[in-house]
Amino acid sequence: MSIKKITTPNQIEICYETFGAEYNTSPIVLISGAGLQMLGWPDEFCKMLAKIGHRVIRFDNRDTGESTNLKHLPAPAPWRVALMHKLGFRISPPYTLEDMAIDLVHLLDGLSVQRAHLVGISLGGMIAQVAAII
Repeated sequence: MSIKKITTPNQIEICYETFGAEYNTSPIVLISGAGLQMLGWPDEFCKMLAKIGHRVIRFDNRDTGESTNLKHLPAPAPWRVALMHKLGFRISPPYTLEDMAIDLVHLLDGLSVQRAHLVGISLGGMIAQVAAII
């Protein structure tokens, strides 16, 4: 188990941790939901997967935990987003689900992972789906 950071080409620093040895098999990548740090995936769970022979990778999404925090970007007010949506206006978030999926792809590229089992919870599940089609 080792916590490290990798910087993507668009200068987003992603904090990640690995469990288990590097095998020729595809690792299990655990993707947290909105606002959840990688620590939301319990150490015991990750160690159990590693013990039965899997390489496990968990990471903090951008704006979470030890990964790049984008405080300089405007956070949309929920009431304003709801009103704009109701009135039919286009809402432009500071970054998209696709941006978060690309962060994941850059992390896997940086770790020389060509294939992986993606496991996500809540927003992490959506990130996994988008990453799978990129």
